[in-house]
Amino acid sequence: MARKFRDLSEAEILALAISLEEEDGRIYADFADGLRETYPASAAVFDAMQQEESAHRAALIDTYRERFGDHIPLIRRSDVKGFVERRPMWRVRPLGLDAVRKQAETMELETRRFYERAAARVTDAGIRKLLGDLAATERQHYATAATLERELLTDDVRDEEDAAERRLFVLQIVQPGLAGLMDGSVSTLAPLFAAAFATQSTHDAFVVGLAASVGAGISMGFAEALSDDGSLTGRGHPWIRGVVCGLMTTAGGLGHTLPYLVPDFHLATTLAIVVVILELGVIAYIRNRFMDTPLFSATVQVVLGGALVFLAGWLIGSA
Repeated sequence: MARKFRDLSEAEILALAISLEEEDGRIYADFADGLRETYPASAAVFDAMQQEESAHRAALIDTYRERFGDHIPLIRRSDVKGFVERRPMWRVRPLGLDAVRKQAETMELETRRFYERAAARVTDAGIRKLLGDLAATERQHYATAATLERELLTDDVRDEEDAAERRLFVLQIVQPGLAGLMDGSVSTLAPLFAAAFATQSTHDAFVVGLAASVGAGISMGFAEALSDDGSLTGRGHPWIRGVVCGLMTTAGGLGHTLPYLVPDFHLATTLAIVVVILELGVIAYIRNRFMDTPLFSATVQVVLGGALVFLAGWLIGSA
């Protein structure tokens, strides 16, 4: 059972500080390893911070041995109440640059505030001084991180890393989402409008469109998730891509299916056609914005494809 911080002895507090420094250093090493391939300059920042943590840990060990002997008990953050659990970043690949920087700032802030609040609650002068020194050390870590970031992350390096992060966002989120949106918006047109023109029933059209949208979403989601594991392509976790692709596929189909909740057939069909035009415009914009496809070319390609599928559905439904 976790103990309260105020129940720890001075030796136990010092042993806890040693464990904290070791854990933080290893987390920074994980950050550096996860960023090295895509963001080498930021990886260098965390390499330097890991070395700082190692130096502080060595100083704490020397102090402990001088005051309490060679045996240092293993006291971890999980053994003491009040600490916030940290995400196991070694599982996450690839790492997001902004997420890593924010977590590093949070780590230093949490540890510093913990020591400061603890120092205000104890009465023993020696423990109070020790906790104050640890809080000052955490402030020094934060300042060191800021200094290292200014020195190593120049404007040119930041621009390069921002461009790399944008490429990863496109690979991991935009591409599977766009593929799903295109499939859901275009492939469901034929069954939806075929059912609409064949039955002249808004209810039947809605049921067919709903089934086609959900079925296409499930199919596209699994297809994307099983396409590759992302280890070589850098496209990220396969199941995240699968979920994004599946949800966008379903959303693309539901967009022009929902108007058939309107009882009037002609009004519902008119609204559905308007929604299709808006969907095709959004797809063309995304292709232009993130895939660097010329807007005119993207519009022609998307509109032509959508028009052909709509025409097929209309001809089949009217036959």
